[in-house]
Amino acid sequence: MNGSSEPRGIRSDAIGIILPLELRSQIIDILNQTLATTVDLKTQIKQAYWNVEAQNSHDIHELFDEIATELDLYIDLLAQRVTNLGGLAMGTARNAAGQSILPEYPLNIIERKDHIASVAERLAIYGNLLWENIDRTAVLGDADTAYLYAEISMVVDKRLWFLDTHLVNSVMNVNHQLAEYN
Repeated sequence: MNGSSEPRGIRSDAIGIILPLELRSQIIDILNQTLATTVDLKTQIKQAYWNVEAQNSHDIHELFDEIATELDLYIDLLAQRVTNLGGLAMGTARNAAGQSILPEYPLNIIERKDHIASVAERLAIYGNLLWENIDRTAVLGDADTAYLYAEISMVVDKRLWFLDTHLVNSVMNVNHQLAEYN
């Protein structure tokens, strides 16, 4: 705290920010926690991308890569919002590991359907976090941050829909193969 009543890591000289310092501090904490979770999610999706079985998985490789690319954009947008509010963006891998709400990615899976299910589970947790933070930041009076969360949430929901489609198709293929076997 630099000897003042200013919250740690918050610049009081941020231009054009009309939110009180205490509210900005709360919003910055929310954003930094989301930033950490987003960094963690991106690395977990890359883990899936690298390790999903190669045979007949071009479509899922492409989807995982698209999601990781989108998460890179969200990482930058979240960090920029933190700094626009006068805060310090906390986006290192070490910080992400300590602050993320996601469970650890299972490192022993190799099957396509298992990677899809694991990514979908983590994306759903992330989507719920986004929805909670839309409400939290709106209640704190920061419509701009709530809108940022809503924009990210729309794309995440769409990606979850795509993953669910892949899961349903995987189950249908297994059932079809079992029926042919019998």
